[in-house]
Amino acid sequence: MNTIIIPARYASTRFPGKPLALIGGKSMVQRVFEQCLKVAGAQVAVATDDDRIASHVASFGGIAILTSSDLPTGTDRCAAVLASLPHIASLVINVQGDEPFINPAVLVGLFASLQNDSIEIATLYQRILSQEELTDPNVVKVVKAENGNALYFSRSPLPYLQKEEAADVRQYNYFRHLGVYAFRADVLEKITKLKPSSLEQAERLEQLRWLENGYPISLLETKNHGPAVDTPEDLLKAERYLKNHPE
Repeated sequence: MNTIIIPARYASTRFPGKPLALIGGKSMVQRVFEQCLKVAGAQVAVATDDDRIASHVASFGGIAILTSSDLPTGTDRCAAVLASLPHIASLVINVQGDEPFINPAVLVGLFASLQNDSIEIATLYQRILSQEELTDPNVVKVVKAENGNALYFSRSPLPYLQKEEAADVRQYNYFRHLGVYAFRADVLEKITKLKPSSLEQAERLEQLRWLENGYPISLLETKNHGPAVDTPEDLLKAERYLKNHPE
């Protein structure tokens, strides 16, 4: 069965309590959950290590499954709840709990991409249009191969432009990685058993562990993606976006 899991931690380093932050009078985790529910035929659950988040999800009729607080990543949290879901998962999408405006059509596209038996992991990217995003280390960049797979992910602007003094969005097509992943369920379980890799630890990006261990990551482009919320300052951007996109 197609399954969407939303990892939601309370103890975020940059923004404690982030899943419960309000955007337009509704919590962020509820907005993510309701967007995911629009994917026909998919079961949706929140994976959290915090009773406050679990209770809140239950209050609006959602499914929340408690996980250990020792799990290091959202991907580990997704894998940990597979056996607790109402239906057996065959394809799984990990939607970060800070994506209140995730487009359901994009999730449908990710599920569809896994109908290709050669694809085990798929994720999203979009063109970077602002210099601010390009130089922001919280915005993860991705370099794409001709076959549509990811070559590398980094918090630094990549590639380096040798003839320019600094990276410039006007000089090259830079791409932003969006932290939404689709997995085959068996692959999800396998990658969470891999040991942390050197590149992953250097960049603090878990997807580099998968690449280092030979798991290709297919990239799907999206041009219709609302802002994620990584810091308290991002709430202002989210509020502005909601006013301009009330639907």
